[in-house]
Amino acid sequence: MNKILVPVDFSKYSTEALKVAAHIAKKQNAEIVALHMLGITEAVLIKNEEQEVAEAMYYMKLAEKQFDSLLQEDFLADVKITERVLNHKVFSEINDLATELDIDLIIMGSHGTTNLREDVFIGSNTEKVVRTSNVPVLVIKENAEDFKMESAVFACDFKLPSLKAYHNAIKLFERFDMDFTLLYINLPGERFRSNLEIDERIKGFLTKADPETADEVFKKVVYWCDFSVEKGVFHYSNKINADIIAIPTHGRRGLAHFFSGSIGEDIANHATKPVITFKM
Repeated sequence: MNKILVPVDFSKYSTEALKVAAHIAKKQNAEIVALHMLGITEAVLIKNEEQEVAEAMYYMKLAEKQFDSLLQEDFLADVKITERVLNHKVFSEINDLATELDIDLIIMGSHGTTNLREDVFIGSNTEKVVRTSNVPVLVIKENAEDFKMESAVFACDFKLPSLKAYHNAIKLFERFDMDFTLLYINLPGERFRSNLEIDERIKGFLTKADPETADEVFKKVVYWCDFSVEKGVFHYSNKINADIIAIPTHGRRGLAHFFSGSIGEDIANHATKPVITFKM
């Protein structure tokens, strides 16, 4: 792992994300790219050119001053870090920057929500990045001091569109020498599947992914019955005290996927454990 991108708005949430990035960077000898997006307001943009330039310069210098203060934090000692300040605030464009800079991982902080309704991520900057990013996005929710990457639960529907996300997840698990469980949530009603049906689907999926390791990896598969995918992922990951929840996300809503209603993004918003998402 060479580069980690951390969007920074100088809130306690982005500071927690930066702490985790520093933890990972030290272990992986990686560089952190700390990104601040100014988001100059429309009120500024309708002023005359001289006023617009003056106000934009003011915000740029303020951001630079805040960066200078942030970089003095002890947790960033001995970490290679590059600052980027952009004069716009379109979070979907972070993916373009990640591609341009050859970023391996994006880390963001999120305060989450207490409302378990389906569209929990509307208006969330973290959600915008999760949906559009082609590289893994790690969402940090709790105190970074307790962060570990020793075990993970990868929750999946084990359908072929999830193969890309699965491959990327396995690569990350191996890179960090993580123990992992592959989790299938069995739901009641019309979506319920027998063990034989689930066996057939998952064995076919793992064989397609890598015929040589399919039998061995199948030993890591767990079936869990629950009333929703989200609850099942929470309940199982809490039961085994996994460090991280890993999920594929398709980046769109309204599709008849296992992660219907963008459940991947919903989990990232509600889980108290760190969540890492992989684009399908």
